[in-house]
Formats: sequence, structure tokens, C-alpha cells
Amino acid sequence: MNAPPPPRKPRVAVVFGGRSSEHAISCVSAGSVLRAIDRDRYDVVPIGIGVDGRWVLAADDPDRLVIESGVLPSVDPTGSSVVLAGDPTAAALVISDPGQVPEALGAVDVVFPVLHGPYGEDGTIQGLLELAGVPYVGSGVLSSAVAMDKAAMKVMLAGAGLPVGPYVVLRDRDWAGTDRQAASLAHVRASLELPLFVKPARAGSSVGISKVKDWADLEAAIEAARMHDPKVVVEHGLTGREIECGVLEAVDGLGVDTSVCAEIRVHGGHEFYDFEAKYLGDDVTELVVPADLDATLSDHVRDLAAQAFRALECEGFARVDFFVGADGTVTVNEVNTIPGFTPVSMFPLVWAASGLDYPALVDRLIASALRKRHGLR
Repeated sequence: MNAPPPPRKPRVAVVFGGRSSEHAISCVSAGSVLRAIDRDRYDVVPIGIGVDGRWVLAADDPDRLVIESGVLPSVDPTGSSVVLAGDPTAAALVISDPGQVPEALGAVDVVFPVLHGPYGEDGTIQGLLELAGVPYVGSGVLSSAVAMDKAAMKVMLAGAGLPVGPYVVLRDRDWAGTDRQAASLAHVRASLELPLFVKPARAGSSVGISKVKDWADLEAAIEAARMHDPKVVVEHGLTGREIECGVLEAVDGLGVDTSVCAEIRVHGGHEFYDFEAKYLGDDVTELVVPADLDATLSDHVRDLAAQAFRALECEGFARVDFFVGADGTVTVNEVNTIPGFTPVSMFPLVWAASGLDYPALVDRLIASALRKRHGLR
């Protein structure tokens, strides 16, 4: 009598790349995730999204997704085209190259989106996966969209009673013509004090961000941010220590766990934690894990991180960033629903310092997603 076949391992589709300006960093994060997934427990299908939005079957080779000699990786556009239909009765990936008969890759049990920025971290792919009926790692449509939009995020955080810094939002209509531009610049000057940070509202990895210390530089900083997003957030430049904390949905799905706190210290003449300091500089950034905070202040930051996670209705995981002033005042800066997973990213580092190493962290996120109830939650 033949033995029954072994049970099929859950199939995990790791989706990375994307159309945003953070394409390369998404690739680096995905390489680390691919390297960490336990292949004895899961089948893995790497799916790359090109800068043009095309989905392709990518090579399962983490070594191709690294920054080497300052050269950023990208999705290889020559792979076979892949389609995930928004059909909950299918839930399958299909290879669909021009002139070829479509070929089914099989059902997908869970998607691990390792996407940063618009068209991935902002609720768009989450909406597709909800339509397709496929479980996925991380937050749902609403919380992903709100956390990606710095202006909407601040409104929801402030509405929940959490401390956010002073800011002004400039939308595309506020920059339509010389008169509107002049009025917008005057509004910023009347509302905020120098220094300022000018940011694309819906970007990350410090892409398009400028620090403004002279009013004469404000217009150019806004134009630089608008290259990435027509919606711009201008923030009062808060002073203090940059503190970050990781949040994970509890194993039972009912509560949240918070990591140790960590501090970012930037050296080498960088004004702030910009893209180069994060990913390209040598000996520029010092990551202090755990941060040197007294127990009371550390507990306060961790509690605010959990509150911010709940206020935005996040799921799965997030990284919450803070400024801590010299007087101990804590201000929420941002909530990241798909934080960086590169080897130098803070999120895996703080969880490793909290007793959860990288492979265990990835496994916990996948297991949490597999337990997620589909539909309204």
C-alpha cells in the first residue's frame, strides 16, 4: 500500500520592486526576506514588479538583490509575465507571456509584500489581494493608505490624542500658478518656524526630503518634493533624539507586542537621516540598539508605539518613529506599515535585540498572515 503524499507546504509569494522611487530599497529588503524564509516549511515564489508596473517571475536568488559598490538593484524585466487575478475563486498565479498559452503556477497561500512607497505600501496591492481572496502579511487597505499619506496619518494620530508636531499640507492645487504659490509660501512662513523639513506626502526612505534653514530655500525644497508627489507636507523641524520602536501583532491576534527602543545618530556632516545616510554611506549612521533611555521613558515610548499602531488600525507589524526632546517630550513622527527589511534596517535589528531573530521574525509574520480572516475585520 502506497504511503499518502506528504502535505503540501504553504506557498509564499514574495512581491517586491514596484513603481515607486523606493524600488531599489524594496529589492534589497526582499533579498533579505528571501534569504530568511524557512524553505523546509514554505514554498517560495519571488514576484518582481518592474518600474513600469509589470509583474514578472523573478529568480530566487537573494544575492542579486543587494547594493554592490554603490549600485542599487532592480527587478529584472526579462522574466516571464505573471498575473494575479482579482478573483477569489482562483487565488492562483498565472504566467501570461505574449503569444504563449497561459500557464498556471498554482495557488498562493499567502503574499509577503515587501514594497515601499506608492503602488504597494499604500493600500493598492492590499486592495488587489483582498479582491483575490489571498491572505497577506501586514496591514489592510485603510491603515496602509493612511500611514503612507503623512498628512492623513497626522490627522488620525492627533484625533486619537497622540502628540504630532506642527505642519502644513500643500496640495497640487495650492501650487497651480504664481499667485497660489506665493500664497502657499506665505502661509508656511506664517504657520511654522525654521528649520523646516519638506517631504513628499506619500514617499519613504527619505526620498525627496529637504531640510530648510533659510526661507529663501523653501520654494526649491517644495519643488524637489513635488518631483515625487504633488502633495507635500512641510513640518516644523523638531529637535531631539530620533527614537524608533517596532510593533508586532501578538501571537493570539488580540494584542500587540513592542520591541526595545533604538536610536539613530547621524554623523559625517549629514543634516538628517537621508537616503545616503540610510543606505549608501560608510560610518555615517550609528544605530544604538537598545537606546539609552531610562525605563520610564522607554516604557512611555513603547506605549505610544502601541497606541499609534491601534489608532491607524494596523495589522501584522509596523515601525513607529519618534522625536524625544531634551525635556523628555515625545512626539510621533511616522508610522511605517512595511518598514525596511534590509540588513541595516532598524525593524529587524530591534526585534533581534528583543529576542526574535530575523528568520523567526519572518516566520511569525507569515504565520500571522495565514491566520488572518479574509474580508472585513
